[in-house]
Amino acid sequence: VQLQASGGGLVQPGGSLRLSCRASGSISGINYMGWYRQSPGKQRESVATITSDHRTKYTGSVKGRFTVSRDNAKNTVYLQMDSLKPEDTAVYYCLLRTLTDVYWGRGTQVTVSS
Repeated sequence: VQLQASGGGLVQPGGSLRLSCRASGSISGINYMGWYRQSPGKQRESVATITSDHRTKYTGSVKGRFTVSRDNAKNTVYLQMDSLKPEDTAVYYCLLRTLTDVYWGRGTQVTVSS
């Protein structure tokens, strides 16, 4: 199983970015997909997750600004990030978790700066 993320980049505060992550390979029993992030000197934290039946969960600092969604037919998860703040700067990793395994993407850099 491979996860290929895209959509990171440099954006000004208040701007928007949309991340995508497509899973490929032999996948069965997907539990949930989602996004984590890690800033320098900090631990990796969960940003948003979504189950196969589209139940979502967000960390408090992004509620109301970020929206996670998925296309089950394409095994793809998205993260729409609006009203971005400098503190959102991090490497964003996508995650796929099945009943038995956890897979991580390679990460995509998001930088929020003027």
